[in-house]
Amino acid sequence: LKGERVLTHIHVKSPEEAAAAEAAGVDLMSCSYDSPEAQARLPRLVEAAPNSFLSCATPHGMATREEAIRISFRALETGASSVYCSGSPWLIEGMAREGIPVVGHLGMVPRHVTWTGYRAIGKTADEAEKLYRGMKELENAGAYAAELEVVPHQLAEYLSANTGMILMSLGSGAACDTQFLFSDDILGDYDERIP
Repeated sequence: LKGERVLTHIHVKSPEEAAAAEAAGVDLMSCSYDSPEAQARLPRLVEAAPNSFLSCATPHGMATREEAIRISFRALETGASSVYCSGSPWLIEGMAREGIPVVGHLGMVPRHVTWTGYRAIGKTADEAEKLYRGMKELENAGAYAAELEVVPHQLAEYLSANTGMILMSLGSGAACDTQFLFSDDILGDYDERIP
């Protein structure tokens, strides 16, 4: 469906949210798979939304390809449709070589905000070029998609038009292939600040 329409994409935290998203016709779902609690919840999410495409976020900080492959196969065997990995193209390449459908990450990285601050990434020519190169590295590594987090709309549109990967917009405008929201933001389920 790339180029035909923008897909809806929601990060869900509970079987109830997954069932509601499937009933509403949401195209894609994602969930965490980065703790024992999240790993135990995955089968319940799959059972609640059996006809949905569900991608699991692997733990940050996987140190080896073997670890990434082992965790990813466990998620797929439990019912995930694909996995998300914010690691390097080197890790992603190892996963893709094993036939694991993997989503990479571009743009703002929340765990790196000590260095970048919470801001759009790609406003300068240097940052835009670095994002483009990063996108091509993920593409060459075998990722089928990438989350594009807090990237200026015009750059997101350019990147999406220049890759065969699915680009998933997290605050990067409407020109990507999916609009990715967290259930917390849709439901107002937060105590800190309004998104």
